[in-house]
Amino acid sequence: MTAAWALAATALTPAAAQNAATAPPAPTRAAVEFDIAFPHPEHHEAQVSVTYRDLEAGPVRFQMARSSPGRYALHEFAKNVYSVSAVDGAGRPLTLSRTDPYGWTVPTHDGTVTVRYTLFGDRGDGTYAQIDPTHAHLNIPATFLWAAGQDDRPIRVRFHPATGWKIATQLAPTADPDVFTARDLQYFMDSPVEMSAFDTRSWSVTDGAKRYTIRLTAHHDGSPADLDRFAAMAQKVVAQQIAIFGEPAPYDYGSYTFLADYMPQISGDGMEHRNSTVITMPRSLAAANFAQIQTLSHEFFHSWNVERIRPAELEPFDFTRANATPSLWLAEGFTQYYGPLAVVRAGQMPLDDYIAQLSGTLNGLLTTPARRYGGPQEMSLRAPFVDAAQSIDPTNANIFKSYYPYGAVLALALDLELRQSFPKLTLDDYMRQLWRNHGKPERSYRPDDLRIALAQVTGDQAFADRFFTRSVTGSALPDFAPLLAQAGLTLRPAHPGAAWAGALPAAGDGGLTITTPTAPGTPLYDAGLDKDDVILSVDGRPVADAQGWTALLAAHKPGDRLPIAYRQRGGERRSELTLIADPDMQVIPNERLGQKLTPAQTRFRRSWLGPRPVTPGPGPVADAS
Repeated sequence: MTAAWALAATALTPAAAQNAATAPPAPTRAAVEFDIAFPHPEHHEAQVSVTYRDLEAGPVRFQMARSSPGRYALHEFAKNVYSVSAVDGAGRPLTLSRTDPYGWTVPTHDGTVTVRYTLFGDRGDGTYAQIDPTHAHLNIPATFLWAAGQDDRPIRVRFHPATGWKIATQLAPTADPDVFTARDLQYFMDSPVEMSAFDTRSWSVTDGAKRYTIRLTAHHDGSPADLDRFAAMAQKVVAQQIAIFGEPAPYDYGSYTFLADYMPQISGDGMEHRNSTVITMPRSLAAANFAQIQTLSHEFFHSWNVERIRPAELEPFDFTRANATPSLWLAEGFTQYYGPLAVVRAGQMPLDDYIAQLSGTLNGLLTTPARRYGGPQEMSLRAPFVDAAQSIDPTNANIFKSYYPYGAVLALALDLELRQSFPKLTLDDYMRQLWRNHGKPERSYRPDDLRIALAQVTGDQAFADRFFTRSVTGSALPDFAPLLAQAGLTLRPAHPGAAWAGALPAAGDGGLTITTPTAPGTPLYDAGLDKDDVILSVDGRPVADAQGWTALLAAHKPGDRLPIAYRQRGGERRSELTLIADPDMQVIPNERLGQKLTPAQTRFRRSWLGPRPVTPGPGPVADAS
């Protein structure tokens, strides 16, 4: 049977009643009615219908989305829609015309049109739909078509879950446990749905007199004890994030839901939405050693940063094209910084693990050649080409560095620089300023608004201008060594004195094959070698495998010049390889170097990585259904 927990925990609770005034009033036009059933889940199919009434005379275009909230590239959802038909209000068949791959047009009708179709879905993540005998995991843009020009209509959707399935979603419930509503198309398309025999844990957070329910639903094959442990971890992380902003986000209908899928057939992902998030991994909680907590932390931070502190270029979201913004370095990158930071502050990650993770992220940006081709704003604008986008022609891997780690390092830089130059300020203060300026009033921002907010919080326009000119519109970075030293952390070469050539080749046809593009400024690049070239000999001796390559480098020092023979697209070539020092860097706690922390370093580290004061509440409880 279908449980009614969503009804009981949202619109009819005191929390929902208190917060109902925050939801915009619903439009008065006739509601759009969706219906979805799963007669053949083993074949990954759903039967879907959508009905529009009170349509004006003339053609009506029905279409599938080409993009999805939280994604920045094109995704052609229409390719999984087939067996499309339409009828009018009397049930008479209607003609459908199709002139492009993305939609269907009804030329004439009687004011009512119902379109029916079959949907195929077998990818479970934050972008697509997966239907099988264990669940229906639905991203709305990948599931439902809509009529162009009718975006402001309220929506009602009826689900037909399989026996034993429950329904989890941020959509507003009704008195019928299988029927949910959305105030308009924007909210509907932003509201993923999980139907399965999931388990639930929930707890409350407060903001003065307001109370919100935080719910963790998990479709997983682990034990109840595993979920209890994970929910307790999540509660601590949520509390630390609320402490950053000083208050929870005002969740519509009084609740926020984590839609977790930890099943073998799922694909790893995390996708934020206004009052919920999809978090998926193909390993169980125990098998992953509860590493899923970092994705949960990242996505929950988005309920402030992106969902309410929102780039103007994403508001409203256009489902017919790729949605790009130059501010993903903050929207995604700063979120990437705060994800693990909230976990370590919550005591759910050992300090050494956090520093090792930070070290890898920082090293990746310090050593990338991509920064010579653009700063974080440029990398943000390249999102439509890389955000799970598909193309068959090769791309120069050296010109792009993901805005996730790029923005995370920028957040680290700003956090440490604020603490250095303004002893009473931290990055938390900057995020609270953005929350006051743009999040609470839900006033979207343009790139320059971010610089203005930094000047407001510091009271130092020159500092804000310098930071943005150097590291946001530009691609320079500060000297991290003295910044990290404040916390008793040492930035040093990972392999001092080691010789290095660049990309690590792998054993191939008659020699070592270079499997990735060589990077500008590396010895292999300067010697003229690139991806798919086969190294035949170095310094007159053949090198047959990776171990031999490693031994070769170990036998030399930076500055050594070695003749190299290689095969490039059918022809043998010769060049000279000039080795350089290994550029990799690492961050090491001073204690591991035998150095005792000073009192100032201890205070700094505690202020940065230690827990924020929170008011503990009752632990998560299981759904009683």
